[in-house]
Amino acid sequence: MNRPVYSMPRRSFLYGLGTSLGSVALSTLLAEESGSNALAPRSGHFPAKAKHCIFLMMEGGPSHIDTFDPKPALEKLHLKEFVRNGEQKSAMESGKRYYVQSPFKFRKWGESGADMAENWEQLSQVADEMCFFRGCQVDSVNHPTAMYQMNCGNRFGGDPAIGAWVTYGLGSPNQDLPGFMVLPEISYPQGGAANWSNGYLPAFFQGTPLRPHGAPILDINPPSHVSQQEQRQSLDLLMQLNKRHVQQHPEHQELQARLASYELAFRMQTEVPEVLSIEGETAQTLDDYGIDQGPTDSFGRKCLLARKLVEKGVRFIQLYNGTWDSHDYIERAHGNLVRGVDRPIAALIKDLKQRSLLDETLIVWCGEFGRTPDNGVRNGTAYGRDHNPHAMTIWMAGGGCKAGHTIGATDETGMNAVENVRHVRDFHVTLLRLLGLDDNKLTFYHAGRFKQLSQFGGKVIDELIA
Repeated sequence: MNRPVYSMPRRSFLYGLGTSLGSVALSTLLAEESGSNALAPRSGHFPAKAKHCIFLMMEGGPSHIDTFDPKPALEKLHLKEFVRNGEQKSAMESGKRYYVQSPFKFRKWGESGADMAENWEQLSQVADEMCFFRGCQVDSVNHPTAMYQMNCGNRFGGDPAIGAWVTYGLGSPNQDLPGFMVLPEISYPQGGAANWSNGYLPAFFQGTPLRPHGAPILDINPPSHVSQQEQRQSLDLLMQLNKRHVQQHPEHQELQARLASYELAFRMQTEVPEVLSIEGETAQTLDDYGIDQGPTDSFGRKCLLARKLVEKGVRFIQLYNGTWDSHDYIERAHGNLVRGVDRPIAALIKDLKQRSLLDETLIVWCGEFGRTPDNGVRNGTAYGRDHNPHAMTIWMAGGGCKAGHTIGATDETGMNAVENVRHVRDFHVTLLRLLGLDDNKLTFYHAGRFKQLSQFGGKVIDELIA
């Protein structure tokens, strides 16, 4: 009699022979993966206010010096070259690197006195809802590797994204929509779709991108000549055949994910059109988000959709905007970018608060790194900034973060973080903690060891938590 053979790698077989708690955990994990509802909602490791996360990714590296971390010292250093003995001379004479002052004026906003450039006209009105962190550092000045590190914890790609880890740990309240959804630009960010990959986690947890134009998800609807009943019958037959195949080849876990994706796509046919429609929104809401108002329309639609997805129970939503890679003409480039996101983000915070959703929704704003206080000479007026992994500003709102506070500091020129200096892995661990997850317990056995988002373990930044 022929019997199905389960092909197990030698290392996994030997590992499974152990009687340790780790081997029991692995067996439980494999059992959960083989189930039909990998995205079923689950409790976290800790009680937490945050149930959802909206991650605002400003691709390209926004300048902290020109947004949320003013550096008056640069006014005196403007167009002066720095040399090791402290002597300063005109960069126009040397043709070398020179300090650049910010073209934007700063003010303190709200009761918290948050530092924000004056061109954040709308976001400044919700300054007391925000927690600014100036102590974060990363390892790379290269866009793709820095993007991977910020999104996945690993500079070299191939690892699960934060959203994948969160949905792996918590599942998703809405079984008719993906638990992790991504709203990219027309062109994907540097590093591509690997920024929202499931990596070595089961495919259930990968991010689902929505196209900014045309059909949000290609081929989600059947051809016009196929009725819903016919589609249901076809899926049932396919399910029977695939289940038989799974029984014969239980080592092929990807097939389980494929079966689940077919069923999810079928359910999404009725859910997606409703959640993407803005017809039910009031004229005031559309105006608040800046929809149909030139520079704010694109990101305004993304922010409004993020709010609707939170209402529908989607666990993790990532929005992309960019590129903030301003090596020159920073006044014009950053000015236009701020103009495009300022109103929509402020509206998102106010809207969530008005609907009593801000406390349970963690909003994160960041890029992949910060920028330097100096730049090379271009043409004498096209001032910009280079990549800086040693200093950046990340801010959060809602979700149990320490609103109305600024944590950490950079030196007088903004080149280096000098107070509450923490590696990005610590920020990742803190983000997970705000969602009720313990990075040391949120692990997956792969390539001979338990892996986690922080890679080598990190420490919670307690100062960021209320």
